[in-house]
Amino acid sequence: MKVPVVILGAGPTGLTAAALLGRYGVECLVIERWDSVYAQPRAVHLDDEVLRILGRLGLAGEFAAISRPCHGLRLLDPDLRVLAEFRRSPGAGRHGYPEANMFDQPDLEYLLRTHLETIGAVTLRGGTEVTGISQDEAGARVAVTDRGTGAGATIHADYVLGCDGANSLTRTAIGAAMTDLKFDQRWLVADIATPADLGAWEGVHQVCDPRRAATYMRIGKTRYRWEFRLLPGETADDFGHLDRLHPLIAPWTGDIPAGDLEIVRVAEYTFRARIADRWRDRRVFLLGDAAHLTPPFIGQGMGAGLRDAVNLAWKLAGVLDGTLPQSTLDTYEAERKPHARAMIRRAVLIGKAMTEGGRFGDLIRRLVAPRLSGRVLDSETPTLRRSDLVARPRFRRSLAGRLCPNALLDDGTRFDDVVGGRFAVVTTITPSETERAAIRESGAVLVTTRRSGRLHRWLRTGAAVVRPDGTVLSAGNRLSRSLPRFTAP
Repeated sequence: MKVPVVILGAGPTGLTAAALLGRYGVECLVIERWDSVYAQPRAVHLDDEVLRILGRLGLAGEFAAISRPCHGLRLLDPDLRVLAEFRRSPGAGRHGYPEANMFDQPDLEYLLRTHLETIGAVTLRGGTEVTGISQDEAGARVAVTDRGTGAGATIHADYVLGCDGANSLTRTAIGAAMTDLKFDQRWLVADIATPADLGAWEGVHQVCDPRRAATYMRIGKTRYRWEFRLLPGETADDFGHLDRLHPLIAPWTGDIPAGDLEIVRVAEYTFRARIADRWRDRRVFLLGDAAHLTPPFIGQGMGAGLRDAVNLAWKLAGVLDGTLPQSTLDTYEAERKPHARAMIRRAVLIGKAMTEGGRFGDLIRRLVAPRLSGRVLDSETPTLRRSDLVARPRFRRSLAGRLCPNALLDDGTRFDDVVGGRFAVVTTITPSETERAAIRESGAVLVTTRRSGRLHRWLRTGAAVVRPDGTVLSAGNRLSRSLPRFTAP
């Protein structure tokens, strides 16, 4: 069997990568060892930048039905008094969606799987174990075994995307190793269902307590999550019954009878900060937890994997289509790895603010709010570094590497709806007919801003070339003469 792209792992990262590639008409085979969605809750948060990716798939409305806007983050002292508050808009932000969104990961995976069934170019094969990955100049080979029958097969592909999690076989196959970013803590994660409304602030509560740091958040209408740092000698088994767990969650549940609280899951997780030393070997790429692991304190773990998918998918589609050079694929790790590292370090800083003890911990807690306020209050993530597809000047500020807002246009549609996964030229300048023809020939979309519009205020003057993933390639005072040709359908 031969397919252009094989994707290993049907978690959110793999499913999103398949959906994005499928929309470009790229035939994909997604291989997953389990027959259906893993039912236990895990990731619970997406910001507006990541929700924008789901919006490009046409799933924003369906996601809204299974999610809940979150009002932001509070840092609390051990007595639950507010040390700092970082608010998020529950309404439509600059990308058209709430800036923070809580959800249940199995619900999202069901949504993505159902969407894949509507894309003819994508096939999902469950109950299949990957046993080996190899490659040469002619292509890549994935050895698999049917977990039901034991039958083996080899699948040939042009490219392999390893979205196979923290214990990635793909990472081992390409000889990559995880670099430790110096954070390793054992935590208890407890999901509770109750019809009672706890009446707490509708955001994430981070309790800064060097003895027992904790996190609380409302996930859905009847779902709540708590996370508590485990003490030496403790395990999740110690809190598997409500009579043992209840003292920990009582500050939030108050006088709600224990009989009204149902344990959905109690598990132990080790929160780690790690990043792969390389994300690619020729035809094989790492995405998601296979490439990076982050503590959950700023809710960016799963979102980082979806960012990987949207960065790589259009580049891969263009290379397979023949409109982009092979060297385009070199920009994936160059752009995503520094961004992922920066987000991991931000999460580690918040984690240490919660958990470090003594005078050092008090100092961090006094400093963390002013140090992070600009970045935490603004949901925008770091600018991508220079690459062949991010033309950032060395000695002056530029929009290059930032996300173009998914702004409302004159006709009431949003930027992403009009651009539709293509390059765009956003301009305050009226282009000549020759320039219009060149833009059409390249396969790009022309978006002319109006003075009262959000895009005009963002751009101010001149023009910007925006990539299919929404990132600005270049910006300046004139229309670009170096617009890439990209005609993937």
